[in-house]
Amino acid sequence: MATNSQQQQQPAEQQQQQPQAQHVNPAALQEPMNQMYTTSQAATGGSTLSVALQNQTTSSTVYAYITGQAMDNNNALFLLSADAKTPYYPTSPSATGSQLAQNCAIELGAPGNTVTATIPHIAGGRIWFSIGSPITFLLNPGPALVEPSVTNPSDPNAKISWSFAEFTFNTDQLYANISYVDFVGIPIALTLTTTSSGTQHVSGMPANGLDTICSGLQAQNASDGQGWNQLIVQNNGQNLRALSPNQGMVMNPSLLANYYDSYVSQVWTKFSSQQMSIDTQAAAGTVSGEVSGSALSFGGSTFAQPSTHDIFTCSTGPFATGSNAETNAIIPRLSAAFNRSTLLVSDTFPAAENLYYQNPITNHYARIVHAANLDGRGYAFPYDDVQPTNGQDQSGEVHAGDPVLFTVTVGGANASTSTPSNDRKEL
Repeated sequence: MATNSQQQQQPAEQQQQQPQAQHVNPAALQEPMNQMYTTSQAATGGSTLSVALQNQTTSSTVYAYITGQAMDNNNALFLLSADAKTPYYPTSPSATGSQLAQNCAIELGAPGNTVTATIPHIAGGRIWFSIGSPITFLLNPGPALVEPSVTNPSDPNAKISWSFAEFTFNTDQLYANISYVDFVGIPIALTLTTTSSGTQHVSGMPANGLDTICSGLQAQNASDGQGWNQLIVQNNGQNLRALSPNQGMVMNPSLLANYYDSYVSQVWTKFSSQQMSIDTQAAAGTVSGEVSGSALSFGGSTFAQPSTHDIFTCSTGPFATGSNAETNAIIPRLSAAFNRSTLLVSDTFPAAENLYYQNPITNHYARIVHAANLDGRGYAFPYDDVQPTNGQDQSGEVHAGDPVLFTVTVGGANASTSTPSNDRKEL
């Protein structure tokens, strides 16, 4: 599951870095991550990894940052220094909103250039990029990292073009994905080269991907008048980013407020007279549910009707996780079915990909984002990693236990569905 950014819209004195939940297949909620993959992907045990940061924008002023928790240093807050090799472990400052003591802005140089960084084992990792200006990171006592916010107008990065990819690198594997859960900004692509398990590639968006998405949101608003255009953030008349619905509702709580109400009512009516079947892809196996009274009941798990806010966040109301393992396994699949609007066209879930986003009431942000990515992949809502067993990945992830080189490309100038060459030049 991917978590939404809870610290956004808070002043610097309140913002604190929380361990970032990675976009892991929800079936892994019941099992350690190292059990998710086959033994043919056994980890090599290397304590560091090379990360190639490639500038495929049209700008020579592009910065990269790498942050996370250093797993081999008691999960200490980690930033990579500007030389792309030296770890920086901030000490706890005496005041909120303190400056970093180290320069952590990695300059990528001219278009086409690549800088190769070296990272240790990191949990909750993010690789950030900005164009035109560096990102301002601050420190609170802890130490806690104050990250950029897309919903706080007073954030020092509010008018900067920036984006990130997420990753975890541990003794078992590297896992990484492209994240659009909160917003879409600069195109990012991923390529993972391994010792013996092949090369994996996530294409990302072409250079004009953001403009394509913003045009799609404008068109959807013209079609249904629901305010999808309000998710577009501009600076000086240019598209800066497109917010996801859950972040758009942070900015404007009335936006899309009752959007899913009629769809939810139709779902409840349908399953009042027939059952649905959910493959939890976990220890609970396949469970059957039916509406009884006002709740959708699976025996040991019951769900009230979700609000639009619950559906877009995937984490509130009936979708809040707790101590019941069966409920926790149902939540991702039910949340995904609402976001993809497959509940009226199927009785078994996760549903097939060809059924996604076909209803007029759906997560059009996710639909438009997937369409704008060259291979259709990328996290567009928190449970976008839900898929049928042996189904097509939607989330834009790469993973392997034998990683050799992790290439993260920013800008989309060479975006392709084919795996790019590893040839690169250094600064």
